[in-house]
Amino acid sequence: MALDNAPLGKSSEYPDQYDPSLLFPVAREENRRRIGLYDGRWPWFGEDMWQAWEISWLKPGGVPAVAWGEIRFPAASPAIIESKSLKLYLNSLNQAVFSSPDQVAETITQDLSSACGAAVDVTLLSVDDSAPAIGRPEGYELIDDETLEQVAYDYAPESLTTSEPVVSEGLCSHLLKSNCPVTGQPDWATVLIRYSGRKIDRAGLLRYIVSFRQKQDFHEHCVETIFTDLMARCQPESLMVCARYTRRGGLDINPWRSTCAEDGPGPRLVRQ
Repeated sequence: MALDNAPLGKSSEYPDQYDPSLLFPVAREENRRRIGLYDGRWPWFGEDMWQAWEISWLKPGGVPAVAWGEIRFPAASPAIIESKSLKLYLNSLNQAVFSSPDQVAETITQDLSSACGAAVDVTLLSVDDSAPAIGRPEGYELIDDETLEQVAYDYAPESLTTSEPVVSEGLCSHLLKSNCPVTGQPDWATVLIRYSGRKIDRAGLLRYIVSFRQKQDFHEHCVETIFTDLMARCQPESLMVCARYTRRGGLDINPWRSTCAEDGPGPRLVRQ
C-alpha cells in the first residue's frame, strides 16, 4: 500500500488557503485482491458514509459559517481517501469565501469525486438540526455477552461456523477494534450484521470480531474482510455488514457492504 507520501502519521501545517490537492487517494484494489477479489472490483453493494463534524467557510461579508456533513463514497470507487488528508482538505475551506452552503457542498462533491474516481454524494446540515443517536438499532441482538472458551486476539476467520436451522436475524457487537496501519492508533466500532441463511454460531462470531483487536487495517478494509469472510465461510443467502466507527479528528467513517442495494448504515450511534 503506497502511503509514503500520505500526511497520516506526519506533522502537518494546517492550510489557510483552499487546496483540493491535499486529498490523498488510496487504491482499493490491493486490499481487494488480498481478500480474494482477484479483479479488484466490489461485486456487491455498499458505500463508505463519513460524518464530518468540523466544516467551516466564510460568507461573502467575511463572517464565518459552520455546518456538519454526510459524505458518501460508493464502494465501487477505485480509491478511498486517506482520512487525515480529508481533514486537511476540509480545513483548507476555513478562510475561503463561498456564496452559499450549496456552493460549499458542490465544491466538496466535485473535489472528492475527482480524487476517488467516482461520484460522491455530499449533504451539508445545520448544526441547529437535531441528530439523534441510539445505542443499538432496533432488530439487532447483542452478542457481546456470549461465553467464549478461548479468546483470539489474532485474526481468526476459522471461528466462523454455522448450523441448522435457516434463520433471518440481525446481530450486533460493540467490541470491534482494529488499529491504523500507519500510526498504530486504535479504531473502535460497533459492527452490525444482518443475514438470512444457516444460523451463524454467535460465540464463534464474537471470537472472530475480537480477533481483529490487533489487526492493522483501514476501516473500509476491515468491513470488506468481515463481509467476504462471512460470505465464504457461512454462505448466507443475503448479508449486510456495517461498522459504525467512533470519531477521530472531527470525522467518523461508517462503511457498509451488502448483497442488497437498498441497505444502508442506519442511524448515528451514541459513541459518535
